[in-house]
Amino acid sequence: MLSLSWYLIFAAALFSIGLYGVLARKNAIAILMGIELMLNAVNINLVAFWRYGDLGMIAGQAFAVIVFAVAAAEVAVGLALVIAIYRRRETVVADEIDMLKW
Repeated sequence: MLSLSWYLIFAAALFSIGLYGVLARKNAIAILMGIELMLNAVNINLVAFWRYGDLGMIAGQAFAVIVFAVAAAEVAVGLALVIAIYRRRETVVADEIDMLKW
């Protein structure tokens, strides 16, 4: 049986990979994928703390379901924005998206 620290180390590594993807990538799709990795790391932490805590309370699982719902909404809105920007600017490079500037 794995201890809690293994799950936390795995979640920290997954979160770090997602953070690197958000900070280092210029493609908007890759940035959204990095955010999804970070949200999955949060879910791993929530379920791991639930598993090694009081099993009678389902707070960890409930929060994980909420994070899944937020991730699904983020993907839907994010991809809609990326498609709209691509149709207008014909690029998904984050440095070239400056539609709020005059």
